[in-house]
Amino acid sequence: MNNEIETIVKNCRNFFETNQTKSYEFRLSQLLKLQEVLDKNKKELLDALYSDLHKTKMEGFFSEFAIVRGELKFAIKHLKKWMKPKRVPTSIAHFKSSSRIVYEPFGTVLIMSPWNYPLNLTLAPLVGAIAAGNCSVVKPSNYSPATSALLKKIISENFPPEYISVITGGREENSKLLEERFDYIFFTGGTTVGKLVMEAASKYVTPITLELGGKSPCVVEKSANLKVAARRIAFGKYLNAGQTCVAPDYLLIQDEVKEKFIEELKAALKEFFPTETYLDMHLPRIVNEKHFDRLMGLIEGEKIIIGGTGEKNRKFIEPTVLDNITFDSKIMQEEIFGPLLPVISFKTMDEAIKLIKSREKPLASYLFTTDANIEKKFLNEVSFGGGCINDTIVHLASDHLPFGGVGFSGMGKYHGDESFKVFSNAKSILKKSNLIDIKLRYHPYSEKKLTIIDRMM
Repeated sequence: MNNEIETIVKNCRNFFETNQTKSYEFRLSQLLKLQEVLDKNKKELLDALYSDLHKTKMEGFFSEFAIVRGELKFAIKHLKKWMKPKRVPTSIAHFKSSSRIVYEPFGTVLIMSPWNYPLNLTLAPLVGAIAAGNCSVVKPSNYSPATSALLKKIISENFPPEYISVITGGREENSKLLEERFDYIFFTGGTTVGKLVMEAASKYVTPITLELGGKSPCVVEKSANLKVAARRIAFGKYLNAGQTCVAPDYLLIQDEVKEKFIEELKAALKEFFPTETYLDMHLPRIVNEKHFDRLMGLIEGEKIIIGGTGEKNRKFIEPTVLDNITFDSKIMQEEIFGPLLPVISFKTMDEAIKLIKSREKPLASYLFTTDANIEKKFLNEVSFGGGCINDTIVHLASDHLPFGGVGFSGMGKYHGDESFKVFSNAKSILKKSNLIDIKLRYHPYSEKKLTIIDRMM
């Protein structure tokens, strides 16, 4: 496999050097082909998601398939505009000149994706890499074997390996890939592995995007519409059994509305999962026994007010809410990444904001309020990658909003035109006229020249 990976990367580099990937016509044709391949294999892809994570067809469709298809349609529609050199103003100091930004592909890029949204988080970045004119080596997760194998099959059948290659496998393959020299690395996954990717990239000073995670807070302020808040928080928290990087990790709720909110949350979960049979049939599973044991360990000794039941043989944990949690509790020491919602109460918004800011900057934050002043205060004082006011997680599904982290939760943004930009080098060009050659910048320098330049700039 080591020699095979080395050969694949070398072949991609050689193909990129032919310049075939750079034209508008080529990029458009490949995006259209990927769109065709996606639609043609829709059933098989949704079946693979069910096999890996027990995602129903509806959940697999709207949380994965539809997002990729939306990214494709958006890129196809806007590609010509994105590729057009962007004219920018030029200072009078550079008279007579014109300035423009030319977006050029990096070359051969590595895309490493996780298991929790194995279709979405593999193909959405690939759309950007194709649109930007790169060759791509794609490494999906070993923890989602059915989806990863299917992606390898359909990509290899429709795209030449020197243009796009999918490499499956585990840690050995990951390590070998990171030994190779790429022109850009795009990684989605946990912070621990993200640090290793960053370390490997430093060897060649390779630019990277890290889409990580962290403990994303969800704040319910006393003026919030509690019924709507409960429904939307339940949706965001328990989608994909909580195995979502932007899921509300913990709930901060104002004391005076806590009891009422808990009642609304219980009602929402009863409506969403009306029977035990429905819950069992429609909630995705925990990815493996290791994660199941970790999650069940976080529940031990805590006050459970909703759920709490887990079945190891089926890797199933029901939606769970934990009360009387503090920031010293075991569940607050790491990203949960499962269907467990710890509840922490607060008295004032200043207290809530202080609690959030005492931790690393999160990938997402959510605020439920109808008070415009509270909203303004929260957005002004709390730093996070992205988020919602009066909703959860849906910001990542907008083609017009850049998605990514800040600080400990990652670096770099994508989605929509940001996907094109993240895989492109913004090359700055200043073109000078030969008709005029102002002598001010040339030796010999003098006080008179300095005075003139000072006035010009």
